[in-house]
Amino acid sequence: MTTRNDPTTNLETRASWLPMVSLFLAQVLMSFNVAALPISLGGMVEDFGVPPTVVSSTIVVYGLAVAALVMTGAKLGQRIGWVLMFRIVIVVFAASSVLMIFSQTVAWAIAGQALAGASAAIIVPALVALIAENYRGAQQATAIGGLGSARAISGVSAFLIGGTLGTLVGWRPVFMIVLAIAVVVFAFSFTLRGDRGDASVRIDLVASALIGAAIVLLTLGFNNLNAWGAVQATDAAPFDVLGLSPAPVFVVIGIMLGQTFFWWTRRRMREGKVPLIDLSILKSSRERAAVYAMFIVVALEACVNFTIPLYIQIVQGRTPFDTSLAMMPFNLTVFITATLVVRFYKRYPPRTIGVFGFILTTAALLWLSFVVTNNWETLPTILGLIVFGIGQGALVTLVFNVLVTSAPAELAGDVGSMRGTTQNLASAVGTAVAGALLVSLLGIGVASAVVEHPEIPPTLVEQVNMDDLNFISNDDLRTVLDETDATAEQVDAAVEINEQARLGALKLGLLILAGVSALAILPASRLPRYKPEEIPDPSPVAAGR
Repeated sequence: MTTRNDPTTNLETRASWLPMVSLFLAQVLMSFNVAALPISLGGMVEDFGVPPTVVSSTIVVYGLAVAALVMTGAKLGQRIGWVLMFRIVIVVFAASSVLMIFSQTVAWAIAGQALAGASAAIIVPALVALIAENYRGAQQATAIGGLGSARAISGVSAFLIGGTLGTLVGWRPVFMIVLAIAVVVFAFSFTLRGDRGDASVRIDLVASALIGAAIVLLTLGFNNLNAWGAVQATDAAPFDVLGLSPAPVFVVIGIMLGQTFFWWTRRRMREGKVPLIDLSILKSSRERAAVYAMFIVVALEACVNFTIPLYIQIVQGRTPFDTSLAMMPFNLTVFITATLVVRFYKRYPPRTIGVFGFILTTAALLWLSFVVTNNWETLPTILGLIVFGIGQGALVTLVFNVLVTSAPAELAGDVGSMRGTTQNLASAVGTAVAGALLVSLLGIGVASAVVEHPEIPPTLVEQVNMDDLNFISNDDLRTVLDETDATAEQVDAAVEINEQARLGALKLGLLILAGVSALAILPASRLPRYKPEEIPDPSPVAAGR
């Protein structure tokens, strides 16, 4: 949905900005919740006594729920009415924060984020729909731009506030803020204007089931590649398929269901029936390239957002506030770049900006793979994060703008659904893959280092479960080894091996991500090549995740 010059715009009566308060804060609500999860990583690991990769399931489940349900949520909002649905899901979001505050086990936290994700699946399309119903002309463009600012501002504030509270008080008060925001959003929702819905709108339940199942299986498969086994099933796998791990099987079945969803949707469109999503928004290779590029850049961002808190809070044993400081250069850079990149739309075509953006992210990840140490606050590391933030901020804004400007206004909801599905699936998969990749590399590094260190006898190795390796601090490792018959010299050697393996896993992981980023230059090279005077409107439409 783009805003074009309209000679009648100046004749329109200016609407009150009061309804926008609710929509702006709803975007803040979702973004603050998402940004608070990595900051809370260390606190939840300590409280629940589970590995960080298990706690990261809260991030994965949130993204999974949004991605699986956002298309259905858009149709549900059209059928029941956006204002009523908006109020209902805000209440559900508030309930999710209550679950987080009072969670006794990690299962409670995962359930809380599942509820939050299901709510966000309707909030995401509701924001754009309600802006369209409450504002016109220039006010509408301003309101849409405000959502992008809300997402960036809440991300930065969540790291600052969450880091401070997590260090001084604990991680739970962070979600008290989420609850308070939800209450304010609900109160201001009574200023919103909207229709009563259209009972004639039909939801394609077959397509909804296909895309939902596909996303659930893909996410579960990627998230459990390490725990269940990348090929052969481990003891932790719930079952096996002829000896194979269910994780890759889930991935394959998920891809097949996704393809079936597209076949089914195309068939309904040929028959003149209303689809769950209008695939004409992906009619050309340029729009498809934008979706591919969006998936990759969001997945890369999720990998970085998981990796940095993991190393700072779990490996180094530092505070959430230290995490917020380490992430600040990246978050501020993303915010500034996402705001300023619009200025380049009339001077450079999307293809040029897209290719340059992925060159920056590739160079940054490659640089970080060589300069990163156990201290994230060194100047070379900060420079690498800033460069990555420039590329990432430019790309996320650009690729969604390409989709919006290529689709007619009446398909804005479908574009929002596609964006919500792609972005949240990428976030969930990126987090899951980052965890599985780093743990796998850690296992390889430890196994190799043990062989190269004769001071670690096989009898000691047998007392440690090498099949259940994960990221732990040096102090935690010493505690584990105290329960064995290891000597002081052997403990010191094991701690040294742990440090080397962790850093090696990080460096190699970043190198692999750099390779993925480099491959993304290919779809970026297929983005549109507008001439400056042909650009409909440079203002990006931002609907929160």
